[in-house]
Amino acid sequence: MSDGVIQAGSGHPSGPVADAFERRIREREERELSPLATRSYPPQRLRPEPDCGLRTPFQRDRDRIVHSKAFRRLKHKTQVFVSPTGDHYRTRLTHTLEVAQVSRTVARALALNEDLVEAIGLGHDLGHPPFGHIGEDALDRCLAERFGSSFLHHEHSLRVVDTLERDGQGLNLTMPVRDGIVSHSGRAAEPATLEGKIVRLMDRVAYINHDIDDSVRAGVITTADLPAGPIEILGETGPRRIDTLVHDLVEHSEKAGDIVQGELIGSAMTELREFMFERVYLGPEATREHAKIGRVVRSLFDHYCAHPEEIPDSIPPGALERRVTDYLAGMTDRFCIRTFERLSIPVAFAP
Repeated sequence: MSDGVIQAGSGHPSGPVADAFERRIREREERELSPLATRSYPPQRLRPEPDCGLRTPFQRDRDRIVHSKAFRRLKHKTQVFVSPTGDHYRTRLTHTLEVAQVSRTVARALALNEDLVEAIGLGHDLGHPPFGHIGEDALDRCLAERFGSSFLHHEHSLRVVDTLERDGQGLNLTMPVRDGIVSHSGRAAEPATLEGKIVRLMDRVAYINHDIDDSVRAGVITTADLPAGPIEILGETGPRRIDTLVHDLVEHSEKAGDIVQGELIGSAMTELREFMFERVYLGPEATREHAKIGRVVRSLFDHYCAHPEEIPDSIPPGALERRVTDYLAGMTDRFCIRTFERLSIPVAFAP
């Protein structure tokens, strides 16, 4: 070809830059990354495939996640407040972006693999159902009562990337990204990589601090309500607290050769998290919505169990409980509400 680029046998474009890309990345990582960092090559995927000549395998995973349907739906899924009317409240998508951003900061400071933490951070909540953790609990109860099974959003996030995306083909992500996604929750086993451990902790750092911001904005709490001890240690503002937490994590992790917090800062964060559960996550404002959300989720769950033929063909074949779960968990808040209204509210007959 006139520009000197030829088609490689794999079907991927090839040329001087692409041909040298993997070698350059390998050399750079050996030169710049910590011995504890996860290397980008060789990629480990469930289904082997040719590498991209201009992106590392983890960059490629990131791009697949960002272009997925599940990622786009996160903008209409609850973080804490259901269908907030204000423009500045967090959604599941903005939470995801904040986790990915702060995780990259930590990874860079510790000379770990930034591309890997970014991919894990962007993919960690893809399996979250509508209405946040309230919706997750409601779906879990429905499954336990009817089928004796359970629902955990971190496990469903792995199902999304492995099976549900690309019309049932999945995204074929690398093993370290898959491990980080399914291990990001405190209810899951420890991640296998330090990069996965970063996302697991930064997920908590991000949601505690931005949920405080949203709760104050909503009038659920005031800054004066926040426990004095942790605020004195961590800082009076969200940015200051995150900065304190990140610096503490980086310094202690560097010494330990692991992802760890200092005792003082870690205890302060734990106390602040307990306050948020008591006053916000399980407080009276949220509790008032629990019954309503539970009624919506249960109604849709029972309906589709009774009428599985109404589940779209985009949901892969399988057992009834699996198909109903896949469909409900993929719904956004507003689609879930619209569907509930369509099934529950009589429509006036035309004259």
